[in-house]
Amino acid sequence: MGLELILYAKTFLFLYYLLKVMQIGPYTLKNNLIVAPMAGVTDRPFRQLCKSMGAGMAVSEMVSCNSLLWGSEKTKRRANHEGEVDPISVQIAGADPVMMAQAALYNVEQGAQIIDINMGCPAKKICNTMAGSALLRDEKLVGRILDSVVSAVDVPVTLKIRTGWDRDNKNALVIARIAENSGIEALAIHGRTRACAYNGKAEYETIAAVKNHVEIPIIANGDINTPEEAKKVLESTKADAVMIGRAAQGRPWIFREISYYLSTGSHLPLPEVNEIQHVLTNHLYDLYDFYGEYSGVRIARKHISWYTKGLVGSAPFRHAMNQLKSSDEQLSAVNKFFGNLSCHGERLTYIGSEGLAA
Repeated sequence: MGLELILYAKTFLFLYYLLKVMQIGPYTLKNNLIVAPMAGVTDRPFRQLCKSMGAGMAVSEMVSCNSLLWGSEKTKRRANHEGEVDPISVQIAGADPVMMAQAALYNVEQGAQIIDINMGCPAKKICNTMAGSALLRDEKLVGRILDSVVSAVDVPVTLKIRTGWDRDNKNALVIARIAENSGIEALAIHGRTRACAYNGKAEYETIAAVKNHVEIPIIANGDINTPEEAKKVLESTKADAVMIGRAAQGRPWIFREISYYLSTGSHLPLPEVNEIQHVLTNHLYDLYDFYGEYSGVRIARKHISWYTKGLVGSAPFRHAMNQLKSSDEQLSAVNKFFGNLSCHGERLTYIGSEGLAA
């Protein structure tokens, strides 16, 4: 009986660790799977879709702290959270403490329930303004920005960083301690430096070290593309949650796949063709409605390409899709493609893989 109790306790702790509840301020997430903020991707339609398919939270595209841009159509759309499931997390970017505080207040007024600060973007156009991951080189400025934003709003503030500026300057632990002292409620860490951009493989040792030295919730990010990788990262880093980015592009059902795997140790079968046809067409209608016909059609092209990449017969379909200029043409082509795909089987059929084609 003693051995059985020990085994039961170990199993319970193991499952609890993988499936533990994620808390950010007053918000209890339904799970510990979060959609990473991605420029040009995590708009309201995509965030809503990912939440409906199992994500516990989704962070918006970053909004500039420059108030001169707040009246632009792009910023207005990014601040549009109509009908979005709580909690609504909005990411802001900039390098001036006062302007960042003003941006946080503006977005709270627009409906943001969590403010996320971007100190992880490696893009040159962001880093050249000393924003994004460029801020990791100035720890004192990081502290001033965090203090300014946290004191300006009465909602939780979170932070996203990288492990450091380059491999010789990994200061994630220092930044984490500054964040904790400033009142940051959760910290997401991408397992690469700014210099690495998205090249090479993400490392999780730094994330594990940070988790071991601070009390605030830690969210692990980077190269989490499968349920097995999500489990491995949670186990190795002891992180409170994982953040999924590029792997969700065209595969928003990855969140339910991971959730199922973490709770059962088994894989869900590949989705049915009819279901994904329905998911994609609904996503397209949301894009047309959100952006209008002209922009919606053009933005939809990349999503259609992501959804169908690796599927049987998708190469000529994706090429032809880029030539279509109306929503009716797009929808007709998508329905025809999935009609042909259903001839290969009830479930999605990938070329040379089991559903994880690159």
